[in-house]
Amino acid sequence: MTLGIGGAGCKLAALLDDSAVLVNVSETELAKVPGGGRRILASLHAGKGQFRGSRKDRRLGMDAYLSVKRELLGLIKGNMVFSSTGGGTGNGIVSGILADLTEEEKIATEDKTFFAFLLPYAKLESSEFISNTSEFLAGPLAEAIDSGNTGNIVLFSNRLKFEKRLSEQKYNQMLIESLEVFLAIPEKNDQLRLLDGHIDHEDFALFCSKPYFNHFTYFDYNPEVSFEKQLNQNGNQLLLAPEAPIEALFLLEVPEGGDPTVFYSIVEYFTEKKVSPIYSVVENPSLKVPFITVSLLYSRKPAELVNDFNEIAESHAQAKVQKSLDQYVSLARLEVNMANKAREEVKLRGEEDVLAILKRLGKL
Repeated sequence: MTLGIGGAGCKLAALLDDSAVLVNVSETELAKVPGGGRRILASLHAGKGQFRGSRKDRRLGMDAYLSVKRELLGLIKGNMVFSSTGGGTGNGIVSGILADLTEEEKIATEDKTFFAFLLPYAKLESSEFISNTSEFLAGPLAEAIDSGNTGNIVLFSNRLKFEKRLSEQKYNQMLIESLEVFLAIPEKNDQLRLLDGHIDHEDFALFCSKPYFNHFTYFDYNPEVSFEKQLNQNGNQLLLAPEAPIEALFLLEVPEGGDPTVFYSIVEYFTEKKVSPIYSVVENPSLKVPFITVSLLYSRKPAELVNDFNEIAESHAQAKVQKSLDQYVSLARLEVNMANKAREEVKLRGEEDVLAILKRLGKL
């Protein structure tokens, strides 16, 4: 099962899963989401925001979480949760979920939750989005990771959307199609002829239950070129860039009659990095060249991610301040001789008008 929380989270979950459970504080926003299954309306005190949403206020989302806490903690077990980090509803409700997961003594492997978060593009999105994201990464997410009670965490980024000027609908579709390539790994092991190694559903579920950030990517593999070079050139542009991997998994698909032994150079690369990968090699008759899907698990601290966001936001803010200073115009001091000015006015307006004005000024 898939859950979508908040505006962006609901849209993404509905694209992946026709029966996704969608959660929001706004009835209006819930009604707008095409697809998906059951809707859950999280309640706010005094109904504040029920039609307008949380308006980027994560405190409203955290307040709304209390109304759905018991139900959501049951639904997320062993499932996938989508949310953005910049808004109020998704950030607030998921912050509540993560705080409760952190308090758990131990969560079974099969009950771990796979999280997919959409992060704002710091250079172009609002300061509220950046601030919310920084608080989320440094607080509830960092604590949940340290507790070991989450599954994989995928960090999608809005960067490419803004740089390529893509519509939200098209970009969301790109995110889901990319994720589906990774999620299809165990199915391909079931459906295609196995040549070496094996990744079954249990292996895949165990990998996805690890409390690390997951950077997955995929590309046509050329055995004549070093795997490291190809991996560096083909990072997933929809995700934040990864750090050095702690664990790895890959599926290599070769054409019919292709050489399955080309996977050894990939294993050697990871071994040199002191990583023992889980892998599988299958034969895919529909391919003309080898194709690889690879997942890297890394544990970069959320505090470091926060620093990145803060540095970008700070430089952006400084640029705004400098522009404001550049636009400030200082006026030169103007010395006025009142006697001469009065004579000029007499010529223009007549002596009686000027005398009348002077008398009124004298009374004042």
